[in-house]
Amino acid sequence: MNPSPGQTVGPFFHLGLPIDGGNELVPSSAPDAIRLHGRVLDGAGNPVPDAVVEIWQADPEGNVVQEPGSLSRDGWIFTGWGRAATDPDGHYWFSTVEPGPTGAGRPPFFAVTVFARGLLDRLFTRAYLPGPELFGADPVLSALAPERQATLVTIREARGLRFDIRLQGEGETVFLGYPGQRQSWA
Repeated sequence: MNPSPGQTVGPFFHLGLPIDGGNELVPSSAPDAIRLHGRVLDGAGNPVPDAVVEIWQADPEGNVVQEPGSLSRDGWIFTGWGRAATDPDGHYWFSTVEPGPTGAGRPPFFAVTVFARGLLDRLFTRAYLPGPELFGADPVLSALAPERQATLVTIREARGLRFDIRLQGEGETVFLGYPGQRQSWA
């Protein structure tokens, strides 16, 4: 049986999606720089070596940045957007800053998109900073059972945050749908 066009979406991401410095929202030497990193895993827990992860985030004060030129990295202007490819072990990383809450009583988070082999559309999720005292105020987290909430919360480490993305199976990351979005993974 020949694969359909939707089954041939990867592993071609490395040809056009990664951009030089796309994972460096701020220089790693910046005083408030952190490392957001993790692994993309398939349903069996194996690394996905050909995925692309994008993040969008507020700045440390909680402002949603609206600067033009997200693809242009000049080392000074924070655009709040980044893109990273996974390595052969499924690892990705970003040099960025911790986002602030975008509203009173709301937990800070990274908006995350995943492109990976076998997906007809990208997947959307969130990576919240640890701090469960604010989780009840968030409509996404408060709608989930505690064990499902855990799939959306980063783990604090010495120099940053870890966020593993499990595409399916046990411990699958919660993925979000939006009005009008085709949900091909359901």
